[in-house]
Amino acid sequence: MTGSTPADAIAHAINGSAWLYPTANVLHVLGMALVVGPVLAFDLRVLGITGAGALRDAARVLLPWPLVGLVIAVPAGLVLFGSDSTALLSNAAFRLKLLLLVAAAGNAVAFHACGLLRQQQPGDPVPLRLKLQAAASILLWVGVVICGRMIAYV
Repeated sequence: MTGSTPADAIAHAINGSAWLYPTANVLHVLGMALVVGPVLAFDLRVLGITGAGALRDAARVLLPWPLVGLVIAVPAGLVLFGSDSTALLSNAAFRLKLLLLVAAAGNAVAFHACGLLRQQQPGDPVPLRLKLQAAASILLWVGVVICGRMIAYV
């Protein structure tokens, strides 16, 4: 591989393996399911569409799973990225996915950092700010999933 870059060597190693890319792909999808599923369930609870009871209880049950999902999805996504980083960086759906991912993460940090969730008592009305952030979360995470699927077609 004369004149090749480290990125070329990584891509060659990933693409030369019969199992690495497909395994990373499956793990990435499973990881994203563990991120998006519980987040959407929690967001729907915040919006009052599903469930009852304290938001803190729903957060305690649902929100550890997205962290597990990220631990699975991020390394797997890096393997997928390494398979053809040049093409992915020029792919509009990939770039939009990354932008939406950063926005979704920022929204989640802002949601939890504001302290309103910790102040919620059972039966308290959910503040408008939390509802708006939950609605934004749903739109952002659905956008991440859609863009992730569109990468292959754009």
